[in-house]
Amino acid sequence: MKKYSFAFLLLFVLQMGFSQNKTLWKGYFSYNEIKDVSQSTDKLFAASENALFSKNVQSGEIKTTNTVDGLSGQTISSLYHSPNFKKTMVGYENGLMIIINEVDGSMLNVVDIINKALPSNMKKINHFMEYNGIVYISCDFGIVQYNLATLQFGDTYFIGDGGTQISVTQTAVFNGKIYASTLFNGIRNASISNPNLNDFKEWTTVANFGWSGVEAFGADLMAITTSGNLQKLQGNSFVNVTTLSENALDIRNCGAYLVVTTKHHVLIFNATLSQIADVNSNQILGIEPQFSCATVIAETVFIGTSDDGIISHKIGESSFENSTPDGPLRNDIFAISSTTKNLWAVYGGYDQDYNPYGFYSGPTKFGVSKFGNKGWLNIPYKDLLEARSLSRITINPNNENQVFVSSYYSGLLKFENDQLSILYNVSNTGSEGLQSVAGQVPDDIRVNGTVFDKSGNLWVTSSLVKKGLKVLKTNGEWKSYAMESIKPSGTFFFGRLIIDKNGTKWMTTLKDGIIGFNENYNNLFKTIKNGSDSGNLPIEDAKVAAIDARNQMWIGTRKGLRVLSSVDSFLSSNQLTTSPIIILEENLAQELLYEQSIIDIVVDGANNKWIGTADSGVFLVSPNGQQTIYHFTVNNSPLPSNTINDIDINGTTGEVFIATTRGMVSFKGTSTDPNENLENVYVYPNPVRPEYVGTVKISGLIDNANIKITDIEGNLVYETISEGGTFEWDTTAFGKYKVASGVYMIFISAQDGIETKVKKVMIIR
Repeated sequence: MKKYSFAFLLLFVLQMGFSQNKTLWKGYFSYNEIKDVSQSTDKLFAASENALFSKNVQSGEIKTTNTVDGLSGQTISSLYHSPNFKKTMVGYENGLMIIINEVDGSMLNVVDIINKALPSNMKKINHFMEYNGIVYISCDFGIVQYNLATLQFGDTYFIGDGGTQISVTQTAVFNGKIYASTLFNGIRNASISNPNLNDFKEWTTVANFGWSGVEAFGADLMAITTSGNLQKLQGNSFVNVTTLSENALDIRNCGAYLVVTTKHHVLIFNATLSQIADVNSNQILGIEPQFSCATVIAETVFIGTSDDGIISHKIGESSFENSTPDGPLRNDIFAISSTTKNLWAVYGGYDQDYNPYGFYSGPTKFGVSKFGNKGWLNIPYKDLLEARSLSRITINPNNENQVFVSSYYSGLLKFENDQLSILYNVSNTGSEGLQSVAGQVPDDIRVNGTVFDKSGNLWVTSSLVKKGLKVLKTNGEWKSYAMESIKPSGTFFFGRLIIDKNGTKWMTTLKDGIIGFNENYNNLFKTIKNGSDSGNLPIEDAKVAAIDARNQMWIGTRKGLRVLSSVDSFLSSNQLTTSPIIILEENLAQELLYEQSIIDIVVDGANNKWIGTADSGVFLVSPNGQQTIYHFTVNNSPLPSNTINDIDINGTTGEVFIATTRGMVSFKGTSTDPNENLENVYVYPNPVRPEYVGTVKISGLIDNANIKITDIEGNLVYETISEGGTFEWDTTAFGKYKVASGVYMIFISAQDGIETKVKKVMIIR
């Protein structure tokens, strides 16, 4: 019992921490993959992969709930809303249960099922059924009671032969008995008033084989077989009502209607079991939806789909409407790219071995998403000229409306003003342009890293072809560079690509470490590889390289971190050599991020490094790496997954976007890019009111600005040198005590003293 109590306390404490820091986080989730729906008299409740939303069917108001609000990033498997208790129950595939109180929005994480001494793959929650204030939870091991009044668990029923665990898909109460449909072991029942339901011998088998669900509806008990038959109880056995064209996925009582959902049909039956409607997916124009569940509220059918969110349809009418919250196409975002105004996202991609055929079972057919001041714009695959496996986004720094998207299967896409203008491939780039991979299908062109140089030329890497480094010049001409000087085959698996201040291109690779190239020095190539004599990388699978404000190059590999002390060494040293960062932890010297699989490194305006990993979340480390400022994981933050795919930063606002395999969130950082002058300095909040508990932000700064804060009489209370474009003051006098109410002067000056700015802030205690 102590173990359970500690787990509950830990989750409660973490939940409180999330809520206290909610203002720093924001969620950007997709609500398109609907797992389950529930309802009250005037609201629809829907669960996507790891987020929820509700819609008031009268006002149309939509409210979303995700990990920023306290949900888990794990996969949701079932949903139930209790109108009587005003609580929503969320069930997960791993057995976690979250109870949301509709009155105050509070959440209770319930881990009892997770903590059961059962195999982890048997804890999935399949269905909730409420009867007299008790919710019967159908799980892959049996049935669990949960009291909504006391928020306590009751008995657990293992109803298989001999008390074994069997997968229960759904329960229903009918004529004083509780019926349980099972995936492989028939339908079993027992008296609902029997105090010994935890004794398997009290349960009777009334039907054999596999059943997807069972539901009480009016004077009938209905059930669906795993083979696709809708049946009803007649006497002591089930008889067939109709044979469905597909296996049923969901059956539910919606008051006046019984609703049965298959992959492409929603069948609606009235009280006499007459079919009054068949909503066919072919009726919905413009998309090809696959249904997952459905319900009816006030004569409107709300249909959950696997990729297109919630589609609503008035019974008897022909029109359809999408009722899904705004969001990206998917939660598993492969790559992102942020500018001051917009954020772009693509969904991949390739697997860890740079194989597009091993990612989602083949070259993917996912679209492109853009987030801006008008919300999300989603460009579907059908509008991309069949370009597949989209892996990277590069935005023209001189023209934000011009965006290039790499396809690791089809070439390079160019968007102008959100419209696809051209797909670059073998047919339209000439002899110096893009090439197909030898031995593969003709359109297999694996473009990955792309980046603009200072002159506006776009540099491109193309894997597994000779002359894999290419450039698209501003005049539209292509040029390619041979790379046999590095290895005889001249072909590589290319990852990301960056350019330093000297114009040197740095390419990450799967098997050849880091490759540097500068065409201005007689097409000079140099490499950084594994081994003390070859560059000192821990492994030659280099995932990312990032150049910081001190011209150091931070390199993330599949087995740790290395730093090249200066990118200038490319021009001066024959062999480029990297070093680990050694830190002291508990008075022991050790390597920072030792053997961590590092996926991305992004440098913020204060020269801190945001480091995303394959399974350990996100680290924010100081400019020299000696201090870990934050380490965000699913256990201490709204991160929906510890597997990070990409990170990018809005340099103006400091918002840090973190794309994971289960959704994207952002953290409101304060390290913005430095400005060129002090014309746009501003202070917020101003005034600082008594209820405010945060810091005062001074934004619009130049780098290394001197900041002095005094009271109105000129007494100095704080002084510092800024890093980046934003500084935070904790409203203390040199960190010792909170300053008193009053007006405080903020004097800002450049290092040379030529440019100055004075601001005021009022503090009210």
